Amino acid sequence: MIIETKHFGTLEVAEDKVITFPQGLFAFEDKKRYILLENEEPESPLWWLQSLDDPNLAFVLLNPFLFKPDYELELSAEDVEELGLEKPQEAAVFCLAVIPQDVKKMTANLLAPLVINAQLKKGKQIVLYHKNYTTKHLVLEEMQKAKQNCQGEGSHHVSTD
Repeated sequence: MIIETKHFGTLEVAEDKVITFPQGLFAFEDKKRYILLENEEPESPLWWLQSLDDPNLAFVLLNPFLFKPDYELELSAEDVEELGLEKPQEAAVFCLAVIPQDVKKMTANLLAPLVINAQLKKGKQIVLYHKNYTTKHLVLEEMQKAKQNCQGEGSHHVSTD
């Protein structure tokens, strides 16, 4: 299919690349179909989540484990079932990022990550009520902490009930 977008112009999208968020994203519950776009610069950690339901809507995404290696995400049995996950390793995890004019103040929403079953192309935004995360974690500050604490070594920790 061919789609017109505000940020990326005309894109050709294969149907098997469409990711469905059955419940939408918070504040965008009526937007359910998206595609995940890699950054054109291979060394960039940024991804894009482009809505197919609204050509003006695109989100900047980051893998939280790249800047916060000790990030922990526990999925409930309900989340696992909704996403059709058989193993935690099947989950791709992203967080929404905000990049202001001063890039040093870039923030990421660690409180409500996006979890995607890459095989089934099904996603859900999960709220981590019990964690000490916020919607505006300073990314560069977290990267500096991670570098000091573990010299760049980290684990990807996604667990299920």
